Amino acid sequence: MTKPITIYGIKNCDTMKKARAWLDSHKVGYEFHDYKAAGAPKEKLKAWCDELGWETLLNRAGTTFKNLPEADKEGLNERKAIALMLEQPSMIKRPVLDLGGRLLVGFKPEIYAKEVKAGGARAKV
Repeated sequence: MTKPITIYGIKNCDTMKKARAWLDSHKVGYEFHDYKAAGAPKEKLKAWCDELGWETLLNRAGTTFKNLPEADKEGLNERKAIALMLEQPSMIKRPVLDLGGRLLVGFKPEIYAKEVKAGGARAKV
């Protein structure tokens, strides 16, 4: 039995919409975790940082990060980055796709085509 796929992000994010549309069009079943509605899961965020590195997860290109005071941007380390992402989940790169043992960050259709199939995706019923 395969573990369920979970996609983490924000409902109205354009990249999230593209990723969810891709999953839907390829009949991949998934659960959606909306940071705005349910918050960012602290334990998962820490585990993701352990696996991928906080630099991979912190969205420095977004307006939320860019609008931070300079003092908050200085001296970034894992502890500080996790605190920022928990406080403002918009700073977590989107989507985070949990394939039940493997994580993908961001959306690239060619990577989804390769990895989601290999990741044990189950068809929607």
